[in-house]
Amino acid sequence: MAWNVFKFCTGLKAVGSIMVLVVLGVVGVSYYAVVITNYGPELARGGSDAFTAFLVLFLFHALLAMLLWCYFSVVFTDPGGVPPSWRPSSSEEDLEVPSLPLTQNSSHDSAKIPTMSQSGRARYCRKCSQYKPPRCHHCSVCGRCILKMDHHCVWVVNCVGACNYKYFLLFLFYTLLETSVVTVSLLPAFIAFFGDVEETAIPGSLVATFLGFVLNMAFALSVLGFLIMHISLVGGNTTTIEAYEKKTSTRWLFDLGWKRNFEQVFGTRKLYWFLPLYDKEDLRKITALNGLDYPMRSDLEGQEY
Repeated sequence: MAWNVFKFCTGLKAVGSIMVLVVLGVVGVSYYAVVITNYGPELARGGSDAFTAFLVLFLFHALLAMLLWCYFSVVFTDPGGVPPSWRPSSSEEDLEVPSLPLTQNSSHDSAKIPTMSQSGRARYCRKCSQYKPPRCHHCSVCGRCILKMDHHCVWVVNCVGACNYKYFLLFLFYTLLETSVVTVSLLPAFIAFFGDVEETAIPGSLVATFLGFVLNMAFALSVLGFLIMHISLVGGNTTTIEAYEKKTSTRWLFDLGWKRNFEQVFGTRKLYWFLPLYDKEDLRKITALNGLDYPMRSDLEGQEY
């Protein structure tokens, strides 16, 4: 009997809850190291370094606010589920889909179940007993189909899909900026840690400074690589799952060009590009943002977006 690794996926939910505490813990250590230990007292003392301390504290709090806003937007935003009433369009009715939900003992031929189609046609999910829109995948952790599923992220205890992918990318972006600011601002204190330590220095402050520098540098480097990968995915209008599934080097049928691919994730209004929000007009005009309808290259040839 084949070993089904997916039966252990539900355990990722418990791991995800721990990861939220890890994120908050790193934020707490960073706050203590930057604000309480180093730059807060420096600003209070005044002098020639007060302006630098003010600038560091301003950037730290501004980026931290945006980071947490984007983070909890990813955590609490539904990535997008298939509406119960959704059915394939008339052009997809030629697909042979069972009229009744299948069970393990069903006699229906499994070959009649639509599989992943490069044409973006709808498929049928036997676990959910419902049709699957184009670019939709079943998540074994969430136990349901997710629209334009990218991956299930334990760090946010949620799937990353059509409705929160932008928020996830912004979370990575502000995490990179915040961890970079913390790393650079704590670098002098980190170097001094290996030098002569003042007798009045508090051991807890030294430990917080050391941990804050090491943790933030590690997160900055890892998030940088992850963000670069997702920027390339956005540029090609694909997801992590789709990039893995594609077997050929031919141009992806949903690749509409870098500009239009970017707008299908971030919208057209520049004011909203750096906020975990969407303009109402974009939600109405760009059908890809609802996670159910994605234009293809052939659909837009000779047309305005």
